[in-house]
Amino acid sequence: MNLLILGATGPTGRHVVDLALAAGDTVTVLARRPEAMAGHADRVTVIRGDATSRADLAKAMTGQDAVISALGRGKSIRATDLFSRAATALVDAAAEVGVSRVVWMSSFGVGDTYRSANAFQKATYRTFLKKIYADKEVSERILRAGDLDWTLVYPTMLTNGPAKGRYRVGERLPMKGAPAVSRADVADFMVKAAHGSEWSRRDAVITD
Repeated sequence: MNLLILGATGPTGRHVVDLALAAGDTVTVLARRPEAMAGHADRVTVIRGDATSRADLAKAMTGQDAVISALGRGKSIRATDLFSRAATALVDAAAEVGVSRVVWMSSFGVGDTYRSANAFQKATYRTFLKKIYADKEVSERILRAGDLDWTLVYPTMLTNGPAKGRYRVGERLPMKGAPAVSRADVADFMVKAAHGSEWSRRDAVITD
């Protein structure tokens, strides 16, 4: 599979790159700082560009079978409209070059998943994460409204621990306490989802 990865220089995106390569995919990365991918230079195609630019995305998406977005804001809770701008650019670029399959990482608590959250999670989502989650919700409306073959992935709190390989995935999952999931396991699911149709046009909540 020819696979474009957005957010590849981030902590989850790096796992996506490694797992896609392990699966035998031909990997392309769109990155503002190509030098951050120096360790993968001999194994991936790195294109300098911005995930919020339609032109940059169209260039990177040409010839791809699917796109995986692991875009994130790191430790920042400032929204900066990153996700809504990237979604708009992606929908437009996809229509231009004829790529439809997109696996997009969001966060548990965004959109309809908020209703399944426990009291502790809801308190966090409507305070500290309110603005960034609002932007993510806008991005999802944009993706759903287009002609994309999307999968929206909703991980609970992300950790940097090793992959466990026994994560739970469902359109709705019961939540207790402070559930979490490793970035490695989320990446594993996203690469597998991109390779199949089981999660086509479905929401995927993922947690340990």
